[in-house]
Amino acid sequence: MMEGADGRADSPGTPQGDVYDWYQRGVKLLKEGSPAAAAALLERAADAEPDSRSIREALARAQFNSRRYAEAASSFQWIVDDNPTEDYAYFGLGLSLWRTGDIEAAQEPLAIAVAMRPDDRNYVSALRSVRATLKARRDM
Repeated sequence: MMEGADGRADSPGTPQGDVYDWYQRGVKLLKEGSPAAAAALLERAADAEPDSRSIREALARAQFNSRRYAEAASSFQWIVDDNPTEDYAYFGLGLSLWRTGDIEAAQEPLAIAVAMRPDDRNYVSALRSVRATLKARRDM
């Protein structure tokens, strides 16, 4: 086994560079439209730095964009639990839950995101859509 930049032994398949390099490459892959590849790299980074909110947010976005909504919800929930003032994490959590089909559960985090940032059109639009869907289901 080779030794990584942090002095730890690398296992086969470990990406080159250090955790920051993995994060940077993951974010770049995400921006370039390769969310599955980004998620794979960012999962390695999150395993190595489990307390990094920036890595977790990038991972959650990559998971969401890879249509891995349950995993994205879990990652966004981790951010919310770690820092309840992260409006974007509430928004991501709500969208992820919505995409898993748990529309009822999606309502609360979206409402919190809107309460924190009432001027954000994306937040308001998502909450309105969730509430309209719930109302339509009740009226059936």
